[in-house]
Amino acid sequence: MKLLSPLLAVIPLLLVAQAATLSPEAQRIEKKWQTTWDLWSLETRVATTPEALAKVWSTRPDITPFARQMWDLISPALNDEESLEPAAWFLRVAPALITTQADGSTSPTFAKEIDAIRKAVESHHMKSLKLIPMCLALATTQDPRSLAVLEKIQSQHPDPKTQGVAALGAAIILKSLGDNPDLMRKRLTCLRMAIIQSSDVTVDGSTVAQLAEDELYIIRYLSKDRVAPDLSGIDSAGRPLKLSDHQNKIIVLLFWRSTMQDAERVLQITTRMAQKFQGKPFIMIGVNSDPLEKLRALEAANQTTWPNLSDPSNTLAAQYRIGSWPLIYVLDGKRKIHYSGAQGSFAELTAEALIAEIKPSAREEEPGPPKANP
Repeated sequence: MKLLSPLLAVIPLLLVAQAATLSPEAQRIEKKWQTTWDLWSLETRVATTPEALAKVWSTRPDITPFARQMWDLISPALNDEESLEPAAWFLRVAPALITTQADGSTSPTFAKEIDAIRKAVESHHMKSLKLIPMCLALATTQDPRSLAVLEKIQSQHPDPKTQGVAALGAAIILKSLGDNPDLMRKRLTCLRMAIIQSSDVTVDGSTVAQLAEDELYIIRYLSKDRVAPDLSGIDSAGRPLKLSDHQNKIIVLLFWRSTMQDAERVLQITTRMAQKFQGKPFIMIGVNSDPLEKLRALEAANQTTWPNLSDPSNTLAAQYRIGSWPLIYVLDGKRKIHYSGAQGSFAELTAEALIAEIKPSAREEEPGPPKANP
């Protein structure tokens, strides 16, 4: 055992040295990605022709290599408190990254890594005073396993403010799990705790009070079976466009912008859905936050084939409390909400089921014999 003593004495020193270099290197990775993305976003703003837009889109930067660099940096030090902030950055970007297999199937690129961070938080950091950024980062995973970790932080952490932020994170994940009464009660309890204990805490430029109030608004006015607000604005040509102009049609409302990380894939899925339901009592309406010239260039390049409300100031998005893009709402003919969330098969299946429920008019259903001539 004495032979191990020098090694055991050195390990804490190595961890201290690693922690001392972890934060600056993590900041370098974050800053390099942000600079890369900002430069590309600037290029998209000046691309106002279909040809220029196609060229810029072909050079869209991929965050995956940056996420891998961050993981390589933090993975040996997940039990160190200094890893929490860069690990939170990793969690904010990793859940959206998908790998396409040779057979066309897809899978999360960083599923094992995300799970490793959850386990590290639970094993080593449950009482850390640096957990606040991690709490909302865990919420971005939309995973019941992350919910379990947040609930433990909420009940066990010694700092009431951290408990409150964990409660807000739990409420955000609960929103993705459904709208049954038990889940709704848990969400409301979590949001009340967040407001009472952490209202003045600021995360990514917003206070917990603001974020919790937005969640309460969504519960009251934008949950399943509520009648969605009637958006009204102009399309890319300056023509008036509003939801209530399309009564008795199934509306799929897509909040999006071209600088979303997965914009091309989102537009491809949306175009397929619009084509699938063409000729039926259905309309796809986008709410786009790009500059007007950019939206017009996207339409000229046939990247979008459906009407879009132009919303460069996010005024319309604010009415729906949109915090991240893309987000889809599926509304019936009376604007009642039947689905809200990520784009994909659930949204499409909901729209398909609602279309199938629309009955033809009595004249179409029972045409009857032709009238006899007098």
